[in-house]
Amino acid sequence: MQAVAGKAIVASRRVNWYVERFCVALMVLLVLDVWLGVLVRYVIPLPLTFTEELARYLMIWMALLAVSSGISHREHIGVLVIFEKFPPVVRKWLAVTFDLVAFAFFAIILVEGLGLVERGFARFTMMYGIPKAYPFMGVPLAAAMACVQLVLVAVHDLFSDDGVTAAERAEV
Repeated sequence: MQAVAGKAIVASRRVNWYVERFCVALMVLLVLDVWLGVLVRYVIPLPLTFTEELARYLMIWMALLAVSSGISHREHIGVLVIFEKFPPVVRKWLAVTFDLVAFAFFAIILVEGLGLVERGFARFTMMYGIPKAYPFMGVPLAAAMACVQLVLVAVHDLFSDDGVTAAERAEV
């Protein structure tokens, strides 16, 4: 069983590696876009009006995708003060239970996000004139990534023989 737990946590870290790099790329684009917006507004008077809208969409995508990274390292919101007072076996089952609840939450967001994307093809952005479905795709994509990470860390926690959770494994 420990082998299944090990493979799950390795898969989680691999997926997270790509997500983190993508978030860094989005952050670089966001910083460059904001700099360009400041330059064209205060230094070089050019009629570039897309920078604010692009910055908004880049920030939303980056923040949503970063959720899966937090899940991978078990750095998402939780009341650890109470959680850490339980013995390892109880913590293991509590972590898996919390993962199931979070999975249901993100699965609902995934399904509703797909509907949002579908409706977004009928609406267009102000500056670009492209369908809003493209910026909205960040919602179901981020929810899907969160679901994947939740499954992987839950499998790790469930099959870990030593009672060490994914969060504790990240610290070791």
